Amino acid sequence: MPQHFTVRDLLAQLQGIDPDLRVRLAVNPDWPFAHYIGAEVVVHGGIAYISDDGQDGYLPPAVREHLAWA
Repeated sequence: MPQHFTVRDLLAQLQGIDPDLRVRLAVNPDWPFAHYIGAEVVVHGGIAYISDDGQDGYLPPAVREHLAWA
């Protein structure tokens, strides 16, 4: 994943996905957890920050393996 992933890049990846699916952030390969997405996006200094709204639990093994975090 490039460090300069843009909103356009994110939207392109989301285009073919069911819009009613729940969304989680996959965080930190050393501690592979899923986090809820916060309701607020803050734009500052040319970067859009998506807020975290708490931890949902460990990532499923299949997700960790797909991300090569196993």
